[in-house]
Amino acid sequence: MAKWVYTFGDGKAEGSRDLAALLGGKGANLAEMANLGLPVPPGFTITTEVCAYFYAHAKTYPEKLGAEIEAALAHVGKLTGRRFGDAQRPLLLSVRSGSQASMPGMLDTVLNLGLNDATVEGLAKAADDRRFAYDSYRRFIQMYSNVVLGIGHHHFEEMLEAFKEAKNLSNDTELSAEDWQKVIAEFKAKFNAVHGAAFPQEPQEQLWGAIGAVFGSWMNPRAKIYRQLHNIPESWGTAVSVQAMVFGNMGETSATGVAFTRNPSTGARELYGEFLINAQGEDVVAGLRTPQNITEAARTAAASEAASMQTALPEVFAEFVRVADRLEKHYRDMQDVEFTVERGKLWMLQTRSGKRTAKAALRIAVEMAQENLITEEEAILRVDPASLDQLLHPTIDPRAARNVVATGLPASPGAACGEIVFNAEEAEALKNGGHRVILVRVETSPEDINGMHAAEGILTTRGGMTSHAAVVARGMGKPCVSGAGSIRVDYAKETMSVAGSVFRKGDLITIDGTTGQIIAGRVEMEQPELSGDFAIMMDWADKHRRMRVRANAETEADAQVARRFGAEGIGLCRTEHMFFEIDRINTMREVILAPDEKGRRAALAKLLPIQRRDFAALFEIMAGFPVTIRLLDPPLHEFLPTRAADIAEVAAAMGVSEDRLERRAAELHEFNPMLGFRGCRLAIAFPEIAQMQARAIFEGALEAKRRGGIPPEPEIMVPLVVSRPEFDLVKAEIDATARAVFDERGETLRYSVGTMIELPRACLAADKIAESAEFFSFGTNDLTQTALGISRDDAGTFLGIYEQKHLLPKDPFVSLDQEGVGELVKTAVTRGRAGRPDIKLGICGEHGGDPASIGFFERVGLAYVSCSPFRVPIARLAAAQAALEKRAAT
Repeated sequence: MAKWVYTFGDGKAEGSRDLAALLGGKGANLAEMANLGLPVPPGFTITTEVCAYFYAHAKTYPEKLGAEIEAALAHVGKLTGRRFGDAQRPLLLSVRSGSQASMPGMLDTVLNLGLNDATVEGLAKAADDRRFAYDSYRRFIQMYSNVVLGIGHHHFEEMLEAFKEAKNLSNDTELSAEDWQKVIAEFKAKFNAVHGAAFPQEPQEQLWGAIGAVFGSWMNPRAKIYRQLHNIPESWGTAVSVQAMVFGNMGETSATGVAFTRNPSTGARELYGEFLINAQGEDVVAGLRTPQNITEAARTAAASEAASMQTALPEVFAEFVRVADRLEKHYRDMQDVEFTVERGKLWMLQTRSGKRTAKAALRIAVEMAQENLITEEEAILRVDPASLDQLLHPTIDPRAARNVVATGLPASPGAACGEIVFNAEEAEALKNGGHRVILVRVETSPEDINGMHAAEGILTTRGGMTSHAAVVARGMGKPCVSGAGSIRVDYAKETMSVAGSVFRKGDLITIDGTTGQIIAGRVEMEQPELSGDFAIMMDWADKHRRMRVRANAETEADAQVARRFGAEGIGLCRTEHMFFEIDRINTMREVILAPDEKGRRAALAKLLPIQRRDFAALFEIMAGFPVTIRLLDPPLHEFLPTRAADIAEVAAAMGVSEDRLERRAAELHEFNPMLGFRGCRLAIAFPEIAQMQARAIFEGALEAKRRGGIPPEPEIMVPLVVSRPEFDLVKAEIDATARAVFDERGETLRYSVGTMIELPRACLAADKIAESAEFFSFGTNDLTQTALGISRDDAGTFLGIYEQKHLLPKDPFVSLDQEGVGELVKTAVTRGRAGRPDIKLGICGEHGGDPASIGFFERVGLAYVSCSPFRVPIARLAAAQAALEKRAAT
């Protein structure tokens, strides 16, 4: 038979912290504290199953719930010596929400429930304090009216302020019992006028109204948004915890407060919080009075003149310190606690694991392990890998004011401020002149690479989380906001417009790539600091992970950043990015414009020494680690200018006619270039390109070997393969080039040739391809596009709708679609190993830096993940967590 209500109090409880799914976090922890013998006001919890019933049955309740609540009320009354609704010794209640996951401030609470015109007199007599009783009654009217019946809080606040002003009073504490009686009369009149009925006097009616309001708050707009942001399932529901009221507003020996057992901002091992004397809980959070510090050290640091709890209530403070320490040791985590002091007696109202910054999470996890409170493995699992982004990039000072003018997608983390500039060339020129700029584009293309490199951050009005701008910005470690569709960019006028405001070239803006906000003007920043705790956590993660972590990098700067962050090689060197540098793109254009193979080979001969130097530098930086180099992948038209002004400029620089450039661009135009003349198709049609690149790789590797002594092991990757014959044709060119170089130089080195698995057919033909390919690297960006039939550059217009309607759990370009794309990966892994048991398997798409996707890659047994340099620490920690979770599951 279903049990709907669980009681707690007097050193025992029917529940425990293990029942959080049923009792919610608050109810489970109240039961746990009661079982520990801590001072917890008695009460009961109505389960989350009632919430599910409530929504499944047109907001009605199970038949036997009423009887269980009556029994629980009698139990609480017996423990307190009071009775609910009794005019002489009334039992007053607090009614609070409590989901399985903490949702601070999102759901509703009602305090002082049970007060009416009769019970307020009983409370006044029992407390021997009429002022306190009537203050509590007016609070109840105000809160119940707002929470249960939706009457605006401001109605009552305005009336109270007017009353105080008429009496020349400043603080609520200055009002007498008679004053509060007059205020209550005004409140009840306002209630009647707005609601059309008298304020409810029957305590049972009040209780059921409050229970309904708490369950109803589970579906309020702010709760829905919070759940969406924090991936909390709607099906969890909320419990309702009902407790005997304890009062912090009973004079100078009473108080209420909130505290953390460690500093949630820094992680320091110190009590952190605030309290108010002669107040109730809402006074602390409402900001109507300035809270006081808990500890004397905090009061001194804040230069506050108000007494700390340590000096104002020394005996209570000493007990509170003991309780807080016990709770932290019991839960083995930093706790966020709420408490009330009623006439010198401490009561604990809540405990839960406290929210904390990434910096604090790192420090707390490391120090708790060093204190032997938790194990090293548990410390690793305590830190959200994605939160490490906060530690690796500049961020906006949380105290700074923000004039947010628009919001886009948080495409690359960190924050940047600079002058608006609308084209790449000007971005580079201004950078060279000592300016900091934000490159604003409708969308970026490969030819914007120099401007993106020069800019402090990138803002685009189109594109998703894996658009060109997003991918390149993440690789560079630069903040990027993409898909800011409310902004209109006018290149001709050099303006961007949003919501009636016009920003011109040279205006200052700040972008926050962590939240997607675009902010007018300059905003103060905080620079990242990598603490000793960071290094310790990374060492622990490396000890426990199985998968290797490489970086996607093609420049010396990227490779050096990657090594500094602990990358164990390069998993993807996109050689096309090397051709976009200003001193070499025109040479690449010569290759494209050449009328025949002879002309192409002549132009490629100019690129050979440049590529050789590039590869030699990467091999030296990654000495002792593998370097995977992908042959030219994008369609050739991407290297040609498209804007008229650019065509004229390039034609003049190259000494060719504009007409010739335009004709060649027209010849190369494709309706769907993603599925067009690219990848291995280029190497098959123009083998001389692959030959030049292979020669540059081998010669660069031999050069690095001579300089550094450690022989590099190049991994040459053929892109966009669909069959073994395709792969074999390109591999033959690579092997022939290797033999030629080794014969010329009189020395050899080990190398391997593999392919990027990025098309569904390649997954299905993986066994055949693996007979020839020595490694697979999954290109999950294109594999997602081709499996789902979605262009990542255009998906931003509808993916958000799909997520809102629960058609997709997450953006599949951000977190791997494990049911669909994941099945293709599994198929390729199984078939690839069937074709070559020792085949090396990795992943180099954007998913290589996503913690949830990394968990999947661990489960299917990939050897490594590769991600942008600034996500390497995230991947290292996520790989360790995935390994630990897999071990725990077996």
